[in-house]
Amino acid sequence: MLIDTYGRVATDLRVSLTDRCNLRCTYCMPEEGLQWLAKPDLLTDDEIVRLIDIAVSGLGIEEVRFTGGEPLLRPGLVGIVERVAALTPRPLMSLTTNGIGLKRTATALAAAGLDRVNVSLDTLRRDVFKTLTRRDRHQDVLDGLEAARDAGLTPVKVNSVLMPGLNADEAPDLLAWAVAHDYELRFIEQMPLDAQHGWKREGMVTAGDILASLRTRFDLTPEGQGERGSAPAERWLVDGGPHRVGVIASVTRPFCAACDRTRLTADGQVRTCLFAREETDLRAALRSDAPDEEIARIWRLAMWGKKAGAGLDDPSFVQPDRPMSAIGG
Repeated sequence: MLIDTYGRVATDLRVSLTDRCNLRCTYCMPEEGLQWLAKPDLLTDDEIVRLIDIAVSGLGIEEVRFTGGEPLLRPGLVGIVERVAALTPRPLMSLTTNGIGLKRTATALAAAGLDRVNVSLDTLRRDVFKTLTRRDRHQDVLDGLEAARDAGLTPVKVNSVLMPGLNADEAPDLLAWAVAHDYELRFIEQMPLDAQHGWKREGMVTAGDILASLRTRFDLTPEGQGERGSAPAERWLVDGGPHRVGVIASVTRPFCAACDRTRLTADGQVRTCLFAREETDLRAALRSDAPDEEIARIWRLAMWGKKAGAGLDDPSFVQPDRPMSAIGG
């Protein structure tokens, strides 16, 4: 197992397939983009599948989430999904995407074995979307969401980040829209993972703000007596159900004590936490012909050193050098 000194066991693997993205969201990267990883630095499709195989067959991983950057930009994505679906034991597989390419890929991904998707959409207004992402692709995301639902990649989850002065007033409208389209909406507090390092806690829309806004229109009942286990989202039934809404409050209501995740970057580095400043290199071991047992040992050792928490409330907190696009969501 991937266990740490606090007794937490990682069963959820987040795999970043690329650091590239076709949007330029203001809370993630500058308008001109970033310096992308060189192709030789990226894990190959074979290397990714091998690491996932090691994780599910020998390290207790039960769920794999493919992330980016934008994972739909990875040319071999469908093939990777198909090969991972053939592993024993077969992990649950999901994908976090901006949705732009889903209209043309959802059916193929479902046929390959993908179980579900999370799609990022922060606004229902085309003009605000263009301001937030610096791209005019709002309709492409809406079309991608419909394609994912029609392909059976359900529940289709929608991730929204609210920003002051831009879309902070949209929480009730977003929830009404999600309920009408049978999507599961999850609001995510803006996190200190922007490439510009311009995040300020006092300028963020908090979970408390979001819930107060939603309750102006909806009755919210905590799901399961408010117990969420290792799930990052606290969830509420909307007007008695069956629809639900979630809030991921990484900053104001951290859930580090129950974290069950391990992360693999597109260039083969293990990260024990989204906010970690340290990484452990698995790519070097792969390319030096290390056996699976040695790679598993390195991975276990990395996870054993996982810190108790992200430390966002600590005055000494420093953002990781890598932005979200290079870490994987």
